[in-house]
Amino acid sequence: MKRTFMVGLAASLSAMLATTALAEIRIAHVYGKTGALEAYAAQSHQGLMLGLEYATGGTMEINGEPIVVIEKDTQVKPDLGKAMLAEAFGDDDAHIAVGPVSSGVALAMLPVAEEYERILIVEPAVADSITGENWNRFIFRTGRNSSQDAIANAVALGGEGVTVATLAQDYAFGRDGVAAFKEALEATGATLAHEEYVPTDTTDFTAAAERIFQAMADIEGEKKLFIIWAGGGNPMGKLNAMDPSRFGIEIASGGNILAALTAYKELPGMEGATYYYYEIPKNPVNDWLVEQHLDRFGTPPDFFTAGGMAAGIAVVEAIRKAGGAEDTEALIAAMEGMEWETPKGTMRFRKDDHQAMQTMYHFRTEIQDGKDYGVPVLVREIGMDEMDIPIRN
Repeated sequence: MKRTFMVGLAASLSAMLATTALAEIRIAHVYGKTGALEAYAAQSHQGLMLGLEYATGGTMEINGEPIVVIEKDTQVKPDLGKAMLAEAFGDDDAHIAVGPVSSGVALAMLPVAEEYERILIVEPAVADSITGENWNRFIFRTGRNSSQDAIANAVALGGEGVTVATLAQDYAFGRDGVAAFKEALEATGATLAHEEYVPTDTTDFTAAAERIFQAMADIEGEKKLFIIWAGGGNPMGKLNAMDPSRFGIEIASGGNILAALTAYKELPGMEGATYYYYEIPKNPVNDWLVEQHLDRFGTPPDFFTAGGMAAGIAVVEAIRKAGGAEDTEALIAAMEGMEWETPKGTMRFRKDDHQAMQTMYHFRTEIQDGKDYGVPVLVREIGMDEMDIPIRN
């Protein structure tokens, strides 16, 4: 009897130890590791890992449970992104997913989160429709949306007597961006005179530029061409080479990754609004990020590194607040209205649509010694409470 009891006790202890050993927090990063936006994706993943490290004090554990990050490559293809998220939630039993880079891929992934009743933190895909008409309650977004981009840029560029034309890519990111910018621009007294959309892989902008120039040629007053673009193609440099100033047109754009800012060097004095540039925010999280990134990689953190880090910190804070990663409903309750510190300062998940409210930055481009790109120098911070971001869901 005693032997049977001891054997049973040993078996129970072994089972307990095995369960404890297997207890882990599984986070899937579903992103375009390869494909047209892989530069953005690499930054996003690096930032995510740094955010998890920062928020856990280097332990990569939450409440004693180790974090396991599962990587899934969407190749920037919507159907593959949808399949990869289903695989992450189904086969890999991920508690939370983060990603993707592309808005088109994100829109394909949203129903999967609802089907599996697991949280997808969208970072850094931008289209308004992600937290708008296509949203469901399992979607949170740490990245900025098109309206935040648009309102910040409208504040920076708009005004009475200003006429604007837009050039954007012909997919969700571009069209949502222009729609939000047009809406925001009206409040400034400016006029949107022409919209131009081109394929995402366009490299020859001659025809589009001619249509824009002809639409703007006879308009009096201050004229600007606002470019919304993701990826390669260098529309800014190529359009600037066509001398839009002969029509009195100034080129304008929002912020971008450091590699893309080389084109900004041709446009000193250009104004716009940006999501992040490593020298702008002044807070302890950004100080840590800049120091660690320079020390480990020899370069400053970039646009999407900051976003990835914000997502990583949000994951840790949410799981701590919810008391674990297993209960999705507890996570949703913890995240709605949650505030946390990021490289950009405080962010807050809005309860209505789970969009992260956040600061944006009005900048002016400067040429600085030792930098081979146009530097976005802060004109002023545009605080989260200054922007009336529409709820579109």
